[in-house]
Amino acid sequence: MNYEIARKLLIDQTKNDANPDALLNRLRQGKSPVPGQITSILLALKVVFETLKDANSLDKELALSLYKLGIRGLQLFATGRKAGVDWPPLLQEDLQRISLASESIFSGMWETSAI
Repeated sequence: MNYEIARKLLIDQTKNDANPDALLNRLRQGKSPVPGQITSILLALKVVFETLKDANSLDKELALSLYKLGIRGLQLFATGRKAGVDWPPLLQEDLQRISLASESIFSGMWETSAI
């Protein structure tokens, strides 16, 4: 996966109207991610990190998508849990990994655990 494909994948996962199977759309509907979706997102985040780790700025569209993946994914998970959604056992940890990877892109240092 190259940077342009990774960037597009991350942006597409956060658009409300682009894809009903986008991660945030699925979480909003109380549905689990499609098989392989989390792995693809994590790979894309790593590719974007490697490309931009020394960059001083990010484009707005990518920055917004990183924010949404890092923050809104966990918020939607919590909202679903409160509403009684039976999420897969490792989904919360997967969303935390996405959040850390998104943070890593902003910091320029790959984060592996929460503080």
